[in-house]
Amino acid sequence: MKIKKGISLIDQHDKNFLYGGKFGGNFIPETLKKPIDDLTKLFAKLRKDKKFLKERDYYFKNYVGAPTPFIKLENLTRHLGGAQIYAKVVSEANGGAHKIYNATVHCLIAKKAGKKYIVGDTGAGYAGKMLSMAAKKFGLKCKIFMGAKDIKRQRPNVEAMRKNGATIVPVTSGSQTLVDAVSECMRYWVSNCEHVHNCIGSTVGPNIFIKICAWSTAQISRELILQIKEEFGRIPKKMKLLNCVGGGSSAMGFWNEFMDTDAELVGIEAGGPKNSKLHAAPLTNGSKIGILHGAAQYVVQDKEGQIGSTESISAGLDYPGISPLHCFLKDAKRARYTSASDEEALKAYRLVSKLENISPSLEPSHAFSEAIRLAPKLKSSDVIIVNSCGDSLKDKDIIKKRLGSYVR
Repeated sequence: MKIKKGISLIDQHDKNFLYGGKFGGNFIPETLKKPIDDLTKLFAKLRKDKKFLKERDYYFKNYVGAPTPFIKLENLTRHLGGAQIYAKVVSEANGGAHKIYNATVHCLIAKKAGKKYIVGDTGAGYAGKMLSMAAKKFGLKCKIFMGAKDIKRQRPNVEAMRKNGATIVPVTSGSQTLVDAVSECMRYWVSNCEHVHNCIGSTVGPNIFIKICAWSTAQISRELILQIKEEFGRIPKKMKLLNCVGGGSSAMGFWNEFMDTDAELVGIEAGGPKNSKLHAAPLTNGSKIGILHGAAQYVVQDKEGQIGSTESISAGLDYPGISPLHCFLKDAKRARYTSASDEEALKAYRLVSKLENISPSLEPSHAFSEAIRLAPKLKSSDVIIVNSCGDSLKDKDIIKKRLGSYVR
């Protein structure tokens, strides 16, 4: 299994929309075939439309706030020794996370499709918050499906969604987390697709949603590759790009422009509580291929092959599956995947927020944990870049409870 050079990763599928012949696809009910086909054709047209691209770039700059900062973490580097540590502070984007790119593009597509309603799913609340913001910006009515458990633990983002005028639908089935929110959102869309546009919040689901999300967040790496060249004069020979991985949207955006370089791509999954057998790390723990939300992927399963239970302190990573694109990258050996426990993520959050003027959410804190582990083992000529893709404000209640204090 190989990654083709010079071809966008999102287009490296066969006629059945499978990456590497086995990941992704469109495993959907017959009722969704036409709306999926229509959206696929529309997006294929829009991504080549100069007027649409100009409109996208305008809103990325003047609404999202591109480019987001690229900074050296001087204090953390000095504290750990070894590699030079940098951060792409995507949390400085409007709304506090990378989800704003996907939300903005989906709202622009909805307008082009003549839809007045948009629905979405959310776990950490960032996808929902950003979609509610973008919907308000572009005059669309918005409905967000969110697990009842996540509504309780991500209160700040829930409040933000309501302020933006979105209707929040609590999902009380299953684990009451992201996986169930995605399921309920897709069920709603099946019944209302003629009038409603669906925005899946990550690089999961039927192929077209994977494509739109990865294409949208690729803005992160378009900026980063220019910022790196400005900082170093070139792309460093020994460079690691670290990103947390749940559904996988921020990592795909962070890595997109570096596929044809020598940069090492490292994804960090949610290892769950230290003394628990539950986790949200299918790639790290050798999970088998299964079908989830319309796509084939490595997925946490029980002994009977049913979707298994997961656990993570991070709502945004608490998902039993993983983007088919990440499955493809893993099997092609283009990216390496590991995991960090809840406790390691909290420890990383505390150290980074203490030493630097950034306060990462619990999702990128998993990636910072790996940076903290790796840096002392490397040379000062090595470079580690972490995607600080979300702000910790949404996690303040969890952090206060677990650590006794909160730094922002």
